[in-house]
Amino acid sequence: PQAPPKMADISSEEKKKQENKAPDKDAILKATANLSTCNTERAVTQHNIKDFQTELRKILVSLIEVAQKLLALNPDAVELFKKANAMLDEDEEDRVDETALQQLTEMGFPESRAVKALRLNHMSVTQAMEWLIEHVDDPMVDTPLPGQDTPGVAAAAAPAPAPAPAPSATASLEEAKQDELTEIFKRIRRKREFRPDSQAVIALMEMGFDEKEVIDALRVNNNQQDAACEWLLGDRKPTPEDLDKGIDTSSPLFQAILENPVVQLGLTNPKTLLAFEDMLENPLNSTQWMNDPETGPVMLQISRIFQTLNRT
Repeated sequence: PQAPPKMADISSEEKKKQENKAPDKDAILKATANLSTCNTERAVTQHNIKDFQTELRKILVSLIEVAQKLLALNPDAVELFKKANAMLDEDEEDRVDETALQQLTEMGFPESRAVKALRLNHMSVTQAMEWLIEHVDDPMVDTPLPGQDTPGVAAAAAPAPAPAPAPSATASLEEAKQDELTEIFKRIRRKREFRPDSQAVIALMEMGFDEKEVIDALRVNNNQQDAACEWLLGDRKPTPEDLDKGIDTSSPLFQAILENPVVQLGLTNPKTLLAFEDMLENPLNSTQWMNDPETGPVMLQISRIFQTLNRT
């Protein structure tokens, strides 16, 4: 067997540890007690770098308003957004939260009804279940959801050229086009509404929180369950209402973004508006839009401008 270490070896090791030990506060004060103070008024540089992701939401809210106004001036705006809306319809057609659907079918609800209830209630299991119970005797309960298509402007479908309309008729057509465009914008926003992670909702509700406040917490914290839990247990800031506030449009940052040629060109592209809407409610999709050849350059310029002005 190996011989036990001698006392001299142990004391030597302890001595080395003591020599390598960092001084504590008392030792530092004792060693510097006789030194004179100097440079006490030296300014300390504060690096108050704002979180880009936090500010990006405010920027997107304000840029969406600008993009909608610019795109409304395009004579082909309605048709452009009908196509964009159709793309979203295809994207959303089969998208159902599988976990939420399984929960409802395990309760005994038919799958087709469960799918309809989930789509009507933004994938909320609790609200979908309440809807199913309320409509169990409704003869229309199994009727498929109506299509999202809206009738086009009659003038656009005319096969032959029509006489020039009177000024009042032109004004009416313009108003109709604006109304239809506004409705399309609303539908696009509804389709991009926040979808809470159903498993996170269940886990947080099991802790005793109400479903509405759980969904608010997940929305504020980008569907991150742990962060949402901390928000629920803390001061609950920022609030869900804060998420809908834009950036100060007179700020140097926003003005610099609007003056950038790449951003200006991007704001006239309907796809950019769709990207902004999507990132607003689903921040985790930002990477997808950053890699898109049409929207990526716009996002890159916004990021560069933010970082440049934040260093000054």
